[in-house]
Amino acid sequence: MNILLVDDDTLLAETTATLIQCTGDYHVYITDEPTEVFRQCQSGNVDVVIMDVNLPGAKWEGQSVSGADLSRLLKTQPQTNHIPIILVTAYALVNEQQYLLKTSQADSFYAKPILDFDSFLEELNHIVKQYKI
Repeated sequence: MNILLVDDDTLLAETTATLIQCTGDYHVYITDEPTEVFRQCQSGNVDVVIMDVNLPGAKWEGQSVSGADLSRLLKTQPQTNHIPIILVTAYALVNEQQYLLKTSQADSFYAKPILDFDSFLEELNHIVKQYKI
């Protein structure tokens, strides 16, 4: 399975990617560039996107964007709307999670840092089964 991990924290992204890849047949590609997110997703080689909500400095078509914005854009494009998206953030309060899921059109939400990696993998596997990837 090919996972696109979108995060501006390189160390955390690399650690997360390593943990994911060690647990199964996963290939993780890391980026924090919106253009690369769309290029990868439109290539047909991405099965799941794990995306940080906060992407400081990220721009799409000259506008600042968050991971929630990118999620919504991906979900409104016919070429990419089938790709499941898991949003992750360290900043959202519990009552903001449902709002983020609704406005971003993401499929799931997870708090970071990921402290219970087994639980996170269960969520990832649930998404995989739901989408029959």
